Amino acid sequence: MAEASAPENCLLEACQIGRQASDGHWLNRNLSLRIFPGDRVAISGPTGSGKSVFLRSLAMLDEIQEGSILFHNQPVKDKQLPEYRSRVVYLQQRPVLIEGTVESNLQFAFQFQVNQQKDHNPSSIQDFLKTFGRPESFLKKKSSSLSGGEGQIVALLRALILTPEVLLLDEPTSGLDPETTQQFESIILQWIETSEPAPAFVWITHDRSQAQRLADKIMTFPTGQLSDNFKP
Repeated sequence: MAEASAPENCLLEACQIGRQASDGHWLNRNLSLRIFPGDRVAISGPTGSGKSVFLRSLAMLDEIQEGSILFHNQPVKDKQLPEYRSRVVYLQQRPVLIEGTVESNLQFAFQFQVNQQKDHNPSSIQDFLKTFGRPESFLKKKSSSLSGGEGQIVALLRALILTPEVLLLDEPTSGLDPETTQQFESIILQWIETSEPAPAFVWITHDRSQAQRLADKIMTFPTGQLSDNFKP
């Protein structure tokens, strides 16, 4: 029996996707997920179970060998990939920053043609900085002088100022201290609760308590089983 089509408001859908390694063995297979506005999805599972492979597939950074990925119920053509990656933003575990200041790293995102029409609102950046307890002078710091936690903060700000529809996060707080982790989580929750139209996130975490705090659905690997998060 054919699978029913997703509702019109579905942002992103993975349909029975699979990814093979170069030697032909399956890294993951038959994984499906529908993401709707406001969804908070946590992905949990042991190391090596294919969580990051799946997330990179959703970001369309790696080619899949089975299934399909739909954005707003439509397949993404090659020429649409830059726009797709501007609207479905992937934040990796270790930030990649350019040489220069924090401010130049944030502005870097707007140098790409696909992002030039987006609203670059300096006040929103300052609001984010306040949440992280960073003064406006933080924008003038050199990226080479940032701690690992500060670098991840900059990477998060760079992602959020693009106003993504879906944010894909690959263990973004794994190297952060508890205080910065709490601030990072607060920023994400503030973003998803106040943005219009409502965005969504998919967050890989090894921390079960973090998944319980943040998510309304939990996808467990390697099976890819999706369940509602019944919070205490």
